[in-house]
Amino acid sequence: MLNVQTAFTPEIDDVDKAVTEIIEQLNLDALGKYRIGIIAALPAFLETGVVAALQEALPFDLVGQTTIATSLCGSDNLDQLSIMVLSSDTIEFSIYLSTPIDGQSADPIKSAHLKATAPYEQKPSFILSYVPLSQTASGDFFIKNLDTISGGVPIFGGVTVDDTLDYHNSQVIYKGKGYSDQMACVLFYGDVRPRFFLATITYGKVFEETGLVTGSTGSLLRTIDGAPVSEFLKSVGIKPNEDGEFVGINTYPYLVDYNDGSDPVIKIMFAVTAEGYAACGGDIPEGALLTVSIFDSNEILGSSKATISNLAEDVKENGANLVLAYSCVGRYFSLGVNAKAEVELLEDALSNCDVPYVFTYCGGELCPVGNKDDSSILTNRAHNSTFIAVVL
Repeated sequence: MLNVQTAFTPEIDDVDKAVTEIIEQLNLDALGKYRIGIIAALPAFLETGVVAALQEALPFDLVGQTTIATSLCGSDNLDQLSIMVLSSDTIEFSIYLSTPIDGQSADPIKSAHLKATAPYEQKPSFILSYVPLSQTASGDFFIKNLDTISGGVPIFGGVTVDDTLDYHNSQVIYKGKGYSDQMACVLFYGDVRPRFFLATITYGKVFEETGLVTGSTGSLLRTIDGAPVSEFLKSVGIKPNEDGEFVGINTYPYLVDYNDGSDPVIKIMFAVTAEGYAACGGDIPEGALLTVSIFDSNEILGSSKATISNLAEDVKENGANLVLAYSCVGRYFSLGVNAKAEVELLEDALSNCDVPYVFTYCGGELCPVGNKDDSSILTNRAHNSTFIAVVL
């Protein structure tokens, strides 16, 4: 059984006031033997010392990430600091922070994970992971290596982001401090049965043409159907400007079917090179099928509403201790002046469910997908432009 409490503060500058506001919302005497605090906040809360002071004042460790916006049950102020406190007498939490990761070797992930799991005879039942926004290691690097090292334990979490133009202040939060190139994980041991929900792209918004990936190296997608990616884009009506540039290509997410029986996932292209290759937001293996889509605010809210409705029905039927929800910062920007719309969908859907939740925007999403023929068979995946949620 998980005991769950939430707390928030919009106070960035007055450290004492921020700490007082958080503590007043929590019943620290009701905490179980094992406890952990999941935190999300603008990087300013790290800079002013609020996060460090909270870690000092609270009787549990804080693990999480910086963000551009976060909310929780009872407050939709997107500029706040959010904390969800989990405690239990039967479910244990083991946490770790890796050493710096450069994307060349998985050793920092492996050594940290093996050290954290060494005291336990069984594998963890669930992993909550926060990974840095890195130019040298994509979300796929983290999810693939953590999946292998953990033996396929379900992994959920986010890639850090922040409120700067180039996200240079994105940080993983671990025990009151911020880290720009290290990964943090919370391992759950005990009777935890996570249920996952994803909002991607409705198939009505997908171009009919599908291409076979015939050449790729990691996240550099070189050829589709034997020709440069640029030719495939032109064939579906996405044209370059007069200078040959594919401006705004990141507004066309695409579905990647790995051809392994698992459900497709969303990835994005950041740029098209002079050779006609595409720099992507994740690894695209040869042999995968790719379908380009259209993404706008209507599509975002339509897909989110359908998924959140399914989530709320599941909570009503099967019960829940908590909901953790993450959404891509790309969806946030696509909503424009209606930035709270996705948050409000979750708030409205869960208003009658009596279940605590936290919603956070991130720079990439980590969440298992089901199998096309059997949704109970899960495959850990990294996503772009996706809304994800886990019910515990």
